[in-house]
Amino acid sequence: MHIPPRVLTVAGSDSGGGAGIQADLKTMLALGTHGMSVLTAVTAQNSLGVQGAWDLPAEAVRAQFRSVVDDIGVQAVKTGMLSSVELVETVAELLAGLDAPVVVDPVGVSKHGDALLAASALDAVRTKLLPTATVATPNLDEVAQLTGVRVREEADMRRAAAAVLDFGPRWALIKGGHLTAADGGGVSAVDLLTDGTEEHWLRAPRHDNRHTHGTGCTLASALAARLAKGDSVPQAAAAAKDYVTGAIAAGFRLGGGIGPVDHGWRLGDRR
Repeated sequence: MHIPPRVLTVAGSDSGGGAGIQADLKTMLALGTHGMSVLTAVTAQNSLGVQGAWDLPAEAVRAQFRSVVDDIGVQAVKTGMLSSVELVETVAELLAGLDAPVVVDPVGVSKHGDALLAASALDAVRTKLLPTATVATPNLDEVAQLTGVRVREEADMRRAAAAVLDFGPRWALIKGGHLTAADGGGVSAVDLLTDGTEEHWLRAPRHDNRHTHGTGCTLASALAARLAKGDSVPQAAAAAKDYVTGAIAAGFRLGGGIGPVDHGWRLGDRR
C-alpha cells in the first residue's frame, strides 16, 4: 500500500479559502502529499481583507500537534500565522523536539495589509521560532519587521538574508516579489535562497495578475511538501517557486477584491 509523504501545517484558518490552512492543504494535495493541520487561529477573511481574528488556546495547539505527530508522524512541517507570544513559544517548543525539516513562514501581515502578528511577539519569533527552521521564508516586509533591513534593490537581498540567518535558521529564502513591484514593474520576480555559503537566485516570469492572495502560504507549503518527498533544500525551493509561479498565473477573481492563486492549476480539467 502506498502511503504519501505526510506534511503538517501549523497555521491560521482563512475563511475565504485563499491562504492559511486552506491554501496549505490544497498545495500539499496538489503536490502529492498528505496534509495535516494544527489550527492556531480562526479568521473572518474574504477578498477584501481580514474582518476579525481569534487565537486558539495554547493547550489546543499543543494537543493537536501531539495528536498528529505521536500517532501519524510527519516528514515535514510548515508554520504560518502565530500571532501571540504564547503561540510562538508553544510552537517553537514543540518543533524543537521534532526530527523533520521545518519551513517557517514568519507571517506578519495579510495580503491586504492587516496585521497578523503582535509586535510583542517579534522577539519570540527571532529568538525561539527561527532557530527551529530548516528554511525561513520571509517576504521583504517581514524582513524589515524582523531585522530592520530594508531591501530597495536586488543587491540588498544578500544583506537581508544574512540578517535573517543570524537568528539561526539553516537556510533563508528571501522573497523578492515586492521589490520588483515597488520598482514599477519588471519582467521577473526574484528570490534569494542561501545558507550563508551557497547562493541560489530563483527567477520566474512576473505575471500581470492582481489575484495573488495566498502566495506566501502556498510557497512555504510547496517547499515543505517537496522536502517531505526527499528533495534537498535547493531542489525543493526551485520546485516550489515553479509551482507558485504557475498558481499566480492561473489566479482568479473571487468577491470584490483580491482573488486567490489557483492551487489546482496542475490538476487537469479546470473548466
